[in-house]
Amino acid sequence: MCGRFSLTATPKELAEVFGLLETEDFPARFNIAPTQPILIVMSGERQRPGSNLPDRRALLVRWGLTPSWVKDPRDFPLLINARAETAAGKASFKAAMRHRRVLIPASGFYEWHRPSKESGEASQAYWITPRNGGIVAFAGLMETWSSVDGSEVDTGAILTTHANARIGDVHDRMPVVIKPEDFARWLDCRTQEPRDVADLLAPADDDYFDVIAVSDRVNKVANTGADLQTPVHVSARPAAKPKDPPANPQLSLF
Repeated sequence: MCGRFSLTATPKELAEVFGLLETEDFPARFNIAPTQPILIVMSGERQRPGSNLPDRRALLVRWGLTPSWVKDPRDFPLLINARAETAAGKASFKAAMRHRRVLIPASGFYEWHRPSKESGEASQAYWITPRNGGIVAFAGLMETWSSVDGSEVDTGAILTTHANARIGDVHDRMPVVIKPEDFARWLDCRTQEPRDVADLLAPADDDYFDVIAVSDRVNKVANTGADLQTPVHVSARPAAKPKDPPANPQLSLF
């Protein structure tokens, strides 16, 4: 899953990477958590033929998708992630998969290695960021929820897939990464149905991310400084105790 991430790029950098018509000013954020506002990029109104102006726009939404058919969000689970393998068929996500696919800019995300209780190991936080730096685009979904009084809340979720070999050492899931050359196809909900973009919902290449051990200060939402991404030393995990050889080696072949 993806439960925390960071976005420290400037509005100008975001506009250049995502081809945005305009962006609002906002501060660097090092510990974005569920229910907080997150920035998304979506397709905007089509420009006139021959125009060179961008047709994408940025919007702040609440992290935690609420389908439009929900009567009371307080009685509905917080959907911060959607499994890419099943989202197109799930009631909570299928409308957004067809009509409201978005990009979620990030500088990286946090994940935790949580060993079994039997191992005696403590959990370890990791900062996972593109090896070559820059901005990564997560595949996202958006829904607008309307209350009985007519007020509206824009909400969003991050699509996840099974982890690649590098991140699999930490966690079995990771966010879906959309490459710049695939932005247009992912955002095109007019002509591209979910089955047409299913090939984009794959793990990033094994060497795309660096996985950096960091302190457990990131666990607290109140901690929001750049020091959350400072590397820390992690002792090698104890090797597994070798098993005793079988009493009769010949029987081990069967």
